[in-house]
Amino acid sequence: MNKIRKNIDNLSNFSGLGELQKKILYTLLLLLIYRLGIHIPTPGVDAEALASFFNQMKGTLLNVFDMFSGGGLKRLSIFALGIMPYISASIIMELLTVVVPKLDQLKKEGSEGYKKITRYSRYGTVVISLVQGMGIAMGLENMTSPSGASVVLDPGWLFRINTMITLTAGTVFIMWLGERITEKGIGNGISLIIFAGIVTSMPGAVINTLRLIRTGELSIIVAIIILIMAILVIGAVVFFETSQRRIPIHYAKRVVGRKVYGGQTTYLPLKINTAGVIPPIFASSILLFPATITTFIKVPFFQNFNNIFHPNSIIYNILYVALIFGFCFFYTAITFRSDNVAENLRKYGGFVPGIRPGKKTAEYIDTILTRITLWGALYVSAVCVLPVILLMQFNIPFYFGGTSLLIVVGVAIDIMQRVESYLINRNYDSLLRKGRKGL
Repeated sequence: MNKIRKNIDNLSNFSGLGELQKKILYTLLLLLIYRLGIHIPTPGVDAEALASFFNQMKGTLLNVFDMFSGGGLKRLSIFALGIMPYISASIIMELLTVVVPKLDQLKKEGSEGYKKITRYSRYGTVVISLVQGMGIAMGLENMTSPSGASVVLDPGWLFRINTMITLTAGTVFIMWLGERITEKGIGNGISLIIFAGIVTSMPGAVINTLRLIRTGELSIIVAIIILIMAILVIGAVVFFETSQRRIPIHYAKRVVGRKVYGGQTTYLPLKINTAGVIPPIFASSILLFPATITTFIKVPFFQNFNNIFHPNSIIYNILYVALIFGFCFFYTAITFRSDNVAENLRKYGGFVPGIRPGKKTAEYIDTILTRITLWGALYVSAVCVLPVILLMQFNIPFYFGGTSLLIVVGVAIDIMQRVESYLINRNYDSLLRKGRKGL
């Protein structure tokens, strides 16, 4: 009886979370709109010929872009460009803050400077979308299906301009959806849009595995091994994504007027994978670009080059791991500025015990960050090359690895942390209100 009462109390507490429910429903509604838009085609394209062409282009850069667009590129929907132009513009702005003093100053101004940088990122998104839209339109005119059917029904400048404007408008609308989710929904809108696109392809992978088991191409024992490995890989990703190296920070006491500030002990959390999923995305894009170009060139030399840089080749994966390591250190150095952190600590009276404030603190933080980034790069590389190793060595079709898994698990962890934070704040506010009534 007591258990039933507790369950009823839990249900009543959840029903009282009106604001959280609204955030979740609002987020789901906008994601549903995004997924509906994926199925709206761009005018002037033969859908069957385009699908046949994409089946021929497996293992190229087009498949990577199609994954991040949630399948929109393969259908050439109005959302074919996805959110990648906005991500590219944001990364470019992040890199420019290092070399352009004015942008670096804006970044230090707080919320107002961040708004201006975001506005510049939006302008950059439009420019990148226009260029990519025109490139896709011109590329489609030269594409044919294996049967020889032309992908574009009526090629020409009218089709090019129409496609460029349509795809740019679709990207701008997705950008708007992402910003609305971040502002009024729950979680980071841009990450959730990519998350939704990847998750929708997972049921197809499960159905394909079941089909292989039914036809006898995949034994039940191997399927059980795949399931166990999937659980272990997901657990490892969760462990590394939530792992931190905590540097203790002490704050000296400061007297301002009649109030005393400081005298606290806290910590500076450093994530093992500070760079996130940017390194594998950049690395795969660079390596798959030559393979994509050589696919269109029907020359034996370029075809051999394409085979060497195929995602299942040893040379490709060695270069892939090397680029992941390079981008992990490069992007971490850009996004996490140890000298700025040390300066802010010194400004507010914080210091690392046993380390001098200022330059010595920056060097200490940078040393620790370099060490944990090495482990982060090893972890990201292992997750990204695991599917290829299993397929090449054991002929096991492992679908739970790579960049997509890092994104899905990372976004899921972020949503759980935001919901938990919301619940803690709500309970804290309710306790304060009860305390005031008691007084």
